[in-house]
Amino acid sequence: MIKVKFCKMHGVGNDFILVDAQGEPNLDWKDLAVKVCDRHFGVGADGLIALDTSKSADFRMRIFNPDGSEAEMCGNGIRCLARYVYDRDWTEKGRLIIDTLAGPKDIFLNIEHGEVRGITVDMGRPVFEPSRIPVNLEETIIKDYPLEVAGKAYRITCLSMGNPHAVIFFPKQGEVERLAVEQIGPLLEKHPLFPQRTNVEFCAVLDRRTIRMRVWERGVGETLACGSGACASTVAAQIHGLVDPEVTLILNGGNLGVRWSGRDEPVYMTGEAKYICLGEYFYEPGD
Repeated sequence: MIKVKFCKMHGVGNDFILVDAQGEPNLDWKDLAVKVCDRHFGVGADGLIALDTSKSADFRMRIFNPDGSEAEMCGNGIRCLARYVYDRDWTEKGRLIIDTLAGPKDIFLNIEHGEVRGITVDMGRPVFEPSRIPVNLEETIIKDYPLEVAGKAYRITCLSMGNPHAVIFFPKQGEVERLAVEQIGPLLEKHPLFPQRTNVEFCAVLDRRTIRMRVWERGVGETLACGSGACASTVAAQIHGLVDPEVTLILNGGNLGVRWSGRDEPVYMTGEAKYICLGEYFYEPGD
């Protein structure tokens, strides 16, 4: 049995178990993620974050889903990591560079009187080429593509924010609220069209500055929030001409702000990062 010290945090309800990998170099992170993220037999979380050193950035983040798969990037998780390292005096910088599988990400801390009040993440430029998302389609851009699952066609708009997303727009908010996401989500996530599976966003545009969004996260299920999903939804809404450059996303766990000025510009996401608890998890490898 290994005692693993952790900090549990959340970004608008998207919760994570954060472990300092600098002191735990030999852990089986995929196995640990499956066990510690279980909400009945573990601590319970939407993901496990391993915080590590980096030779090319200030820190390195690895993010593991509850099914043990490793994700490329997590917008809510990276905000939690940034606040964690600042509050422990591991950095005095207001701007951090954090290495991820999706590449290095710039993080900007809004600090007032020594406390982190908000965090903005440069999520990078969206990718539309199907082969790079990836999606098994010979299209220039996947916009309003009809994809049939369970006898119904959903019009998907696909892009990558360092991880794959399929965004679906509904005419009315009520359709999003009533949608059986737990049934349709996994069918879309694991559709053969997506060789690495996909995250799925279900959206209704309320006005030119507001989007209501629910999300089915790849390897997780429906979550209260998804930072990269909020960015993908904003970009998709913009290329449809539905919203302005600055948008508020209303998620099940709270709100996120997203700003995108156009195709060749990066997407900026702003939101909170809050603590839940500190503790020790009794990890039994291979059990």
